[in-house]
Amino acid sequence: MPRTATTYQPHLLDPHSAQPQPVSPTNGRSFKLAELYQLLDCRTVDVVRLSPDLILIIDDEGKFRHPAYLNLLATYLWYHHQPEARGQDSIVGRAILCHDKQFN
Repeated sequence: MPRTATTYQPHLLDPHSAQPQPVSPTNGRSFKLAELYQLLDCRTVDVVRLSPDLILIIDDEGKFRHPAYLNLLATYLWYHHQPEARGQDSIVGRAILCHDKQFN
């Protein structure tokens, strides 16, 4: 069964910018690890599920950077969609908000 393409516009959420920046997978469909490492300036990624369709792809080692920058927008989105995360953790560094079919 072929995967259906999504028209969701992914965004880079940078802790140094108040505005999400539109980004797109190089192949037009889904992000590959090499391009995520470049976009997020990292070596390992993790996925934070927001909803059945939306995910945040984050720098898995963001908290170990010096200095580490809290990503207020990504953390807010996570808390909004997953209220049980409030007060438990936060997202640090760059993140990509996208449809889960845009990362495989």
